[in-house]
Amino acid sequence: MINGNRAVLVTGGAGYIGSHAALALRDAGVRVVVLDDLSTGTEAAVPSGVTLIRGSTADTKLIVTLVRLYDIDSVMHFAGSLVVPESVVHPVAYWRNNVANTMNLAEACVLAGVEQLVFSSTAAVYGLSDAAQVDEDTVPAPINPYGSSKLAAERLLADVSAAHGIRVAVLRYFNVAGADPDGRAGQRTVGATHLIKVACEVATGQRAGMSVFGCDYDTIDGTCVRDFIHVSDLAEAHVLALRYLRAGGASTTLNCGYGRGQSVRAVIEAVERLSGTTVELTTMPRRAGDPPALVAQADRIRSVLGWEPRHTGLDEILGSSLAWERRMMQERTFETARSIQATSAA
Repeated sequence: MINGNRAVLVTGGAGYIGSHAALALRDAGVRVVVLDDLSTGTEAAVPSGVTLIRGSTADTKLIVTLVRLYDIDSVMHFAGSLVVPESVVHPVAYWRNNVANTMNLAEACVLAGVEQLVFSSTAAVYGLSDAAQVDEDTVPAPINPYGSSKLAAERLLADVSAAHGIRVAVLRYFNVAGADPDGRAGQRTVGATHLIKVACEVATGQRAGMSVFGCDYDTIDGTCVRDFIHVSDLAEAHVLALRYLRAGGASTTLNCGYGRGQSVRAVIEAVERLSGTTVELTTMPRRAGDPPALVAQADRIRSVLGWEPRHTGLDEILGSSLAWERRMMQERTFETARSIQATSAA
């Protein structure tokens, strides 16, 4: 258990990563309050025993009220927009949600006396890099509005930390995938664009096929290369970041990845092997804002937090994703049958 009985506010805790973090915090004995407007998250994703408040990070008064009502000393901020191609088309919406709403949240934290904040950031802040791995000292140079807006939010929080003493842990995620190994949580996003979720949906018959965007990159097989991290390992990193900050740790920025890359094509082939199915592919042109390769140098998070990831194998990540998608199919089948039964009874 993390020392103390003060609560943590998890914004976006009804979403994919936020719900896994809320689960990990609950498992660690932390009182959790989730704030989510349910625009992309779902109530079903919030772990049992965790309080859910429907609301927005734009609502400063609400956040101040929640901090005081639930005796909150720390915030984990997951609420944000995160689809790279969408950010290229709708940059204003991304800056509003990722920057303006983070500013409102930060103001509420200052007003209410929040002491610690863990911020959900992204490797997209790095942009293009010639390095085999990028570390936290790599100069950020985002190439899409998603990365730009997250970097702006990082800098805002750094200024708030310097002025008001709130200690901030910025966690820069690489490519998050997988589901809780015990099947308690997973990605429920409808119409998700994440490679592994999409490939697993195709493999389980929920989609007819999928597109691969760009097969002419200067990589091992022409497709993009990414550093995939299991969502449960990432959730554990958040628990450790909270423990670190509550123990008086200084503000820090940490990469969250395994330090090895997998190509899009290699991931799809592994999904086919594990599922015993063929994933129907359509080759499409490159998408705007996609770097060819992005792999973490992740020594610092191990050193600072003592983080030891436990689910690093690609097959384990994919296996948990496939198991989750099969469960989602069963749930939908059950709901459809119940709806038909109710209609017939009426």
